[in-house]
Formats: sequence, C-alpha cells, structure tokens
Amino acid sequence: MLKTGLVWFRNDLRTNDNYSLYKAVSENDRVIAMFCFDPRLFEKDIFGFRKTEKYRTKFLLETIAELKQNLEKLNISLLTYQQMPENIVPKLIDDFDITTIYLQKEWTDEEVIVADQVKLKVQAVNWVESYDQFLFHPDDLPFTIQEVPKVFTNFRKQCEKSVTVRSLVTIDPLPVRHRVTQTTNIPTLKELGFEEFTTDNRSAFPFKGGENQGLARIHDYFWSTKNLSYYKKTRNGLLGINYSSKLSAWLANGSISPRYIYFEIQKYQKVIVKNDSTYWLIFELIWRDFFKYISMKHRNDIFKIGGILHKDYEWSTDQNHIDAWIQGETKEDFVNANMVELQKTGWMSNRGRQNVASFFAKELKLDWRIGAAYFESLLIDYDVHSNYGNWLYIAGVGNDPRDRKFNIKSQSERYDPKHTYKNLWLQSTLF
Repeated sequence: MLKTGLVWFRNDLRTNDNYSLYKAVSENDRVIAMFCFDPRLFEKDIFGFRKTEKYRTKFLLETIAELKQNLEKLNISLLTYQQMPENIVPKLIDDFDITTIYLQKEWTDEEVIVADQVKLKVQAVNWVESYDQFLFHPDDLPFTIQEVPKVFTNFRKQCEKSVTVRSLVTIDPLPVRHRVTQTTNIPTLKELGFEEFTTDNRSAFPFKGGENQGLARIHDYFWSTKNLSYYKKTRNGLLGINYSSKLSAWLANGSISPRYIYFEIQKYQKVIVKNDSTYWLIFELIWRDFFKYISMKHRNDIFKIGGILHKDYEWSTDQNHIDAWIQGETKEDFVNANMVELQKTGWMSNRGRQNVASFFAKELKLDWRIGAAYFESLLIDYDVHSNYGNWLYIAGVGNDPRDRKFNIKSQSERYDPKHTYKNLWLQSTLF
C-alpha cells in the first residue's frame, strides 16, 4: 500500500527550497498538494476593507497556476478549492488514506486558528510543521524568542556573528505511476468576486505572480542588468521597475525563499562584485526576519493599538481625514501621489510607505491600525509581519528607539525634486 503525504500550501508557494515539500517527498511514496482559496481571505475586516483586494488576488492566482505546473514536473498534483481548509482536509484524508500533513508553521492568530480547526477534525494523522520563511532559522538564533533584541541593530549584529544560513533543499520527482489523477480547477478572478482588470501602464510593479516569475526577476535584476551592484544608491527611488529589487511580493507569498536570494547574492559577490549594495539586499532580508521574530515574540500585541510598547496615545478615527488619505486628497501632494499609486496599482515604494504612514499616524494622529489594514488590503507584497512591524515602528508603538517623524516636504524635495513622480500620478487625476 502506498504511503501518502499531503502538503498543505499556504505562504510557501514554491517547489524550490521548500522544506515541507522536501520532507513529504523524502518520506512518502505518493504526495498530494493542496491550496485553499479560503473565503475568509476575501471578506471585509473590522475597518471595512476587503482583507485581500484585487491586486494581490490576481498575483496569487498567477502564483498558484505556476505552482501547479511546477508540481506536475515532480509528479505531484495540486488540488485547489474555494473553501475553508477544515471542510476539505478531512475528505482528502479519507479519499487518499493520507497519514501525514506537511505545512509551513505560522504563529499569527488567523493562521493558527485555521490550522487548529483542521487539527480538531483530523486527529488521527501526523503533523509536520516547519519554519521555512526565515533567512536565519529560529533554532539557530543566539538567543531565545523572548530574548529577541528590541533594536534591529543588536538583532542584526548578533545574528550576523553567530548564525549560518541553512543550505537549500532540492526536491526530486516522484515516480509518475504514483501520481494522483484527480484534478480541480483554479478559480478565476471573477469567481473570487472581482472584475478582470489590466495593469496600469505607469506601475512600478508590472510583474506577474509565480515562482518562475520570481526567479526570472532575480536573474534579470542580478545577472542581466547587474542592478544589484547599485541597489543601495537607487533603493529610495520612486519611478520605474529597477530602483529596487521588487522581490518582496514573491517573498511575501513564498514563491521564492530568502535563503535562495541570499545564496544568489553570495554567487554574485564572487562573480561580479561585492560592495555596499550587494550587502544591503542581505541587510533588508535581515530586517524582514527581525519583524517576523518581533511578531513571534509579542504575538497579538502587534495588532493592538498600544503596540508592543503598550503606549496610550490619543488616536483619532476622523473619517474625513481617513478618506482624504485613502483618496490622495490631503494637503501634501507627495502623500497624495503615493496613495494614488497604491490605489491604482497595489504598489508603493518603500520611501512612499514610510512617508504616508508617518503622515497618517504622526500628522493626522489617526489610529495606525486603520492605515495598516488598508495596506493589508491593497498591497501586492503584503506580509503580515513586515506590514504591522513597520506600522508599529512608524506610529511610535514599536521598535523605533528614536520615535521619528518624517518631514514630508523635505522628503518630497529630496526624493522628487523635479516633481516627476507627483506629476505622473496626480496630473492624470485632474481629467
């Protein structure tokens, strides 16, 4: 009798360097893969925003289509469902006599609740959960989770000194004769409740979702254009596709692993050049890890109004101010241009995000969680840990030891001195 394992894909949507997939293929004769377009992902949150808007949904659909193709090369079928996992997994276990479920381990509330609900219904199977979203694995840290430093610099220095990035894992194809013949259809954008749309031709992120697309972006940004050599100088840009790596969207849903990017940078440093720019992309990967560990340490406090510092600020919920910020109709054109870009494309530069968040929390003194929820809804590259970690930081209830406030006018003069960016996004709104 064939030993069968189930890989439950969530935010690890790749076949390269995927530890759950590696374990499943190593330990079973046959592997089935599953992804659920959980209806809860598309419902409205407490602030009235859809948790996942059309931009990230389209990127997700493209990602799942590529994942299905790549799994087929490993003789693994990906079954997709537009249902809650707790209603699907028990049936799959019965139908295919599954003995073990493999998945990426999560710790934020919504993901944990869903997993727990599945576990209540399928108690007779083994669960293999793996932390697979980090550059520095939790088991390799030089401190416990409760001892994670409050300040990023301390975290970075200790990790760089003590932690070795784990090697990539390679997955070999299973025998074709063991492949499951059952098929399902990936839902359309319309079936998930959205109208079809075309990408705005002004977008700085015109890319499609999927593992192959992410790998192609790495190849282009690193090896074809060698833009990685100048990353530190250009990363605060606002216009075009090459001012930054743009890898965050593929990282966010796990189409590529941070380890893969790290080792590709190592190769680049040996073959092309090793400089501040090549290091700075690793530096950004460490920032990403830091926010994940902050959320692991503080759990639900990252979603609370007082943040991880439990500060009691006077926060406003003035709807007129919130609407003006969302629509790009504030007194600051630099903020407005960034908000229009986000609304039209699902993308915004890192420099833009810092400025519009600072304006929202520090100038308007609006409840920062509303801004964070809006970002969650719209951003193609939304990552729960980075999004809430950055909003906490900007709002003064997180890990910023200086509690800084951005001077929007000077930022605009510095990063958009000729008003090229503002003109791109604001002139068209007049017609």
